[in-house]
Amino acid sequence: MRLIPSIVFLLMGSLIFAQDAGPEFVGNKKCKMCHNKTEKGAQYTKWETTGHANTFDILLTDEAKAIAKKRGLKTTPDLAGECLQCHVTGWGTPTGYQLEVDETDKRAVSQNNALKSVGCEACHGAGSLYKGKKDMLAIEAGTLDGATLGLVKPTEQTCLGCHNDKSPTFKPFDFKERSAKIAHRYP
Repeated sequence: MRLIPSIVFLLMGSLIFAQDAGPEFVGNKKCKMCHNKTEKGAQYTKWETTGHANTFDILLTDEAKAIAKKRGLKTTPDLAGECLQCHVTGWGTPTGYQLEVDETDKRAVSQNNALKSVGCEACHGAGSLYKGKKDMLAIEAGTLDGATLGLVKPTEQTCLGCHNDKSPTFKPFDFKERSAKIAHRYP
């Protein structure tokens, strides 16, 4: 008879854990499906023309390796958390970019590669809860607050999370000027 309460407890714990999981990162390819249409603002195409689209590649350059060495990092920049936190999407989270994925799991590899940049979700929040067409249309119509699904409207503070004097290549950051360069229709 003690087995039934144990099963109930286990099931309740699983439900609570699932509810607490929160939004997960889905990667740029999921965003591209809807946000690359001209009539919707072609946000994905706009993003591809920005420096954010190639941030991981910067970590592979000789200049980045020299900076890492000068700063005393024990590894190359593409493996260093202090670099990855601003050069990939979702670093340090269970569903964000990972250093190691099961190479035999093609889906996991593809998903991880989709987070290998400062992608849409780096600024707008993990998209698993708001990525659906029904939700996006409701957000756009103003009948649903995207924040309840994890959608973030980026502010100057969002940008300053990476564009600050902790960066070894920091240049003064003018939010108004820089955000105009990457401006796109929201959502």
